[in-house]
Amino acid sequence: MKFIEAGTARIPAIGLGTYTLEGGACVDMVARAIDAGYRHIDTARMYGNETEVGEGIRKSGIARDELFVTTKVWWTDLAEADLAAAARQSVERIGIGPVDLILIHWPNPDIALEESIDALRLTVDDGLTRHVGVANFTSTLLDEASAMASHPLVCNQVEYHPFLSQAEVLSACRRHEMGLVAYSPIGRGGEVLNHPVIRSAAERHGKSPAQIVLRWEIEQDGVGAIPRTSKPERLKENLAIFDFELSKDEQAAISALTRRNERLVDPSFAPNWDRA
Repeated sequence: MKFIEAGTARIPAIGLGTYTLEGGACVDMVARAIDAGYRHIDTARMYGNETEVGEGIRKSGIARDELFVTTKVWWTDLAEADLAAAARQSVERIGIGPVDLILIHWPNPDIALEESIDALRLTVDDGLTRHVGVANFTSTLLDEASAMASHPLVCNQVEYHPFLSQAEVLSACRRHEMGLVAYSPIGRGGEVLNHPVIRSAAERHGKSPAQIVLRWEIEQDGVGAIPRTSKPERLKENLAIFDFELSKDEQAAISALTRRNERLVDPSFAPNWDRA
């Protein structure tokens, strides 16, 4: 397993995204993922499955210190009192003691960033989490947030795949010694995985197109990914990417696709994204 080294945090480069997983299926998928070798599990208050994620972790029987668990506070809960309450409720729902990472899920322009970052700091001081970070922050917001943070922000979780450049955000993450954790790391599958550049690399390496894309991501300095799947057979496939390397030409050809800038996640409350 490869790790993102970000300050004092050591984040497994491949994790399990749990968005849309619900009920018993979520419990089962989390337990199966851990059994398959995953050591990074990602959830969020907004997903409505923190209780089930915690149950899956306990069901796996894994020692707590072997796992890296992330959850996120929704953008409407970023005022100081709201963030503190939401973070505590999340930790209580997961039920495994302090989590490893709490993120601000989306920025909120109607709440002073300094207030939110200060409230995030208190989640560490109050023993709710070991580390803090953000998600869906632009490079400018990262610069501002990092300057305000008394506890280092260890990652920015953003949409990132071969059809979307995150060059400015990645540069900012490196500037502040933060990791970039990619959600939707294979896009929505179809078009990305069927692209000739991806498929030809898959054929050369005897790997699936998804494995090629995930390998492309984790070969970038400071980048990890949290692929989501509801199919148990995909769990091992997504993790089996540490036994080969892409050539420099393959890396460059895949990176060239990011100029398409096809964003999948762009809600009405999203920030003004970086231009590629």
